[in-house]
Amino acid sequence: MSGLFRRKLITEQPPEHRLARTLSWPHLVALGVGAIVGTGILTLIGVGADRAGPAVLVSFVVAGAICACAALCYAEMATMIPASGSAYTYSYATLGEVIAWVVGWSLILEYSLVVATVAVGWAGYANGFLAARGMGLPEYLTHGPTVGGAFGINLLAIVIIGIVAGLLMLGTRESARINTALVVLKIVTLTLFVAFSLPYFDAANLHPFAPLGYGSTAGAGGVKYGMMGAAAIIFFAFYGFDAISTAAEEAKNPDRDLAVGIVGSMVACTIIYLIVAAAAVGALHYTKFADSPEPLALILRGIGQDTVAAIVAAAAVIALPTVILGFLYGQSRIFLVMARDGFLPTSLAKVSVRGTPARITAVTAVLVSILAAVTPLDVIASLANAGTLCAFIAVAVCVLVLRRREPNERRPFKTPLAWLVAPAAILGCLYLFTSLQSVTQISFLVWNAIGLLIYFLYARRRSFVT
Repeated sequence: MSGLFRRKLITEQPPEHRLARTLSWPHLVALGVGAIVGTGILTLIGVGADRAGPAVLVSFVVAGAICACAALCYAEMATMIPASGSAYTYSYATLGEVIAWVVGWSLILEYSLVVATVAVGWAGYANGFLAARGMGLPEYLTHGPTVGGAFGINLLAIVIIGIVAGLLMLGTRESARINTALVVLKIVTLTLFVAFSLPYFDAANLHPFAPLGYGSTAGAGGVKYGMMGAAAIIFFAFYGFDAISTAAEEAKNPDRDLAVGIVGSMVACTIIYLIVAAAAVGALHYTKFADSPEPLALILRGIGQDTVAAIVAAAAVIALPTVILGFLYGQSRIFLVMARDGFLPTSLAKVSVRGTPARITAVTAVLVSILAAVTPLDVIASLANAGTLCAFIAVAVCVLVLRRREPNERRPFKTPLAWLVAPAAILGCLYLFTSLQSVTQISFLVWNAIGLLIYFLYARRRSFVT
């Protein structure tokens, strides 16, 4: 049993496994904003409005507050343990191997599904753009196998993942520069939406404010409705800052840059989301855009701003790959650390002459491309939320354990009111987990049961930690 909870000692990596320190705090903030601001605000405001009505504004506040508590915990752990691997590494160094495996297995679920889901969403927009110009792809190249069993492979989803992976393999600094430019475009797009929709704000559109209640009530098919039910889905719109913690070994000044990147991106995105959500709900009654796949463009068309709607839709498609970049970056770094630890072939941990983990990035891209190309994602996409909640809980627990076990350890960033903030993150994440659909909860438990089986039959014997 003691072997299950053996803890990892964080040491300097050999040259062939060492990542290049090329990122400063503006790059990290942009990485976080790029990963956070994406399909969440562009599509989930419609889903949230369908489940909560105008009370979706409070759903954003609740989900943002829980994520803010988790972000503060991440900032402390990232500066205290400035090594790649995010929650997986923190859990391995603090809570023990088997817990770290569960967290790492959950992160694989989160990152893979986010990248695949966004890639499929981008492919849909891109194919629509091509079809409007007479260049649309054949039907069987625009989707994976459907529930009915129709043959298909999502070619454009594979293409966009390949492009982003190639960019990451080219160099972290180069990727960060392009990502920053696209993030600026994304912010300009949302600013444009607010500028044209806010003048149409009508308080009458906020009534009734909470038509489905403030709690979480199961509806048809197990879907959770109400303000908290919407918050459990809106939560998807906020995470992404955890990808910054995977850049610990590539930050020029990790003591400062990681905390600024994590907390700064969360603050910026929370402000952006609340302004955009208020403008959206106030400009058009929620029943007119609820559950729409493109709510912002639909709202603009609903108030007679067709030209601006087209611009917002086009700019969103151009900037959407920043989400893929952020999460593919994070997943490749987690796989890199798991390879260093022996859970994956150690040859994958070798970095290129540019100081990037080219091998593991290529393998990650192939795996996610297969998922995006052939897997029906409509049922399993919300599983990403469950994996993230698990990781957030683990990081908050790590903060409390180390505050008790090593109270005098060096902490470049200290979570304020840690004994209030960390428990708030834990309890908030647990409550959001209970607000997810039952099929999601069961699927998450099955996923981790499979993960533990792999750990006991294969991974445990390969671990380098003694």
